Amino acid sequence: MSDMTTNSFRRAVHPRSIVRVLLSVPLAYAGTAALLAFAYVARPALVSPVLLLLIVRQAAPLAIAVLGQSLCMRVLSLDLSVGGVILAVSYILTSGILRLPEPVLLIICVLFGAAVGAANAFFITRIKASSVIVTLATALILSGVVFSLSQLRAPGEAPAILRYLGQTRIGIVPISPLFWLAIFLPVALFLRMSVFGRYVDAIGANPRAALISGIPYVRIVTVAHILSSILAVFSGFVLVGFVGAGSLDIGRDLPLTSLVAVILGGVTFGSGKGGSLGPAVAAFMLTFSFNLLTSLGVGEPGKLMLQGAIIALAATRRNPD
Repeated sequence: MSDMTTNSFRRAVHPRSIVRVLLSVPLAYAGTAALLAFAYVARPALVSPVLLLLIVRQAAPLAIAVLGQSLCMRVLSLDLSVGGVILAVSYILTSGILRLPEPVLLIICVLFGAAVGAANAFFITRIKASSVIVTLATALILSGVVFSLSQLRAPGEAPAILRYLGQTRIGIVPISPLFWLAIFLPVALFLRMSVFGRYVDAIGANPRAALISGIPYVRIVTVAHILSSILAVFSGFVLVGFVGAGSLDIGRDLPLTSLVAVILGGVTFGSGKGGSLGPAVAAFMLTFSFNLLTSLGVGEPGKLMLQGAIIALAATRRNPD
């Protein structure tokens, strides 16, 4: 072995190098492994194949929403309108306010999501407003409209096609995770292999330099927000189908939970180191942790405290230089 090879090997196994590698791995992977190990000892029923698949089904709406949230964060933006979009979609689909065939209603919901994303992007890119304020205002407006309309016509039963999507299984495998996979793979490949994905990384690294270099900043951020809202619509499809009916509380926790999952998955403002898979693993981790806490008798306050602790831990975590 040459001296150069030996030195390279020594640097690779140096404790500082090992720590750097470990810290560069998203927390979601280690957290998921730790939770599964703990559950195997404390609640072995939770790690049975049937229950794990049910938990994956529960995680599917969050995993879809996380894709859009991570895309916005990679271009130094944020989307807090996810919950409002899902609530509006739920009302459109279940209230009967639009007496149209189910496939037409689904298309209308997708177009509605695209319009919401475009409106968010307009205020963020053209008016230079804060993405937090804009998307939070959008969520509040959509929620207010739905609450007002619900006084006249309450939400009802979910369309049959969505109940099939959210509740049917092929053998022991639920359909909703397969639906998530059908969305995840094209989006992940597109971001990894397309010019759009490279533009997203460039804007996240240095938006001013990206703008000067001729990268269409406004267009990229607009597409990111449109995709985020459309993915929120798809998340709503699965969530409404899983619940089986509309609700005025549906999707309420998804904006905060999606932020937690994105951070745990290794994606922060301007950084996409966790890729698309990291946040997806984090979505499963959070859903599994909530089920584990429920099985241990921990109520909603405990779950909220866990979310806060996770956010604090992920926010203070730093990769070594």
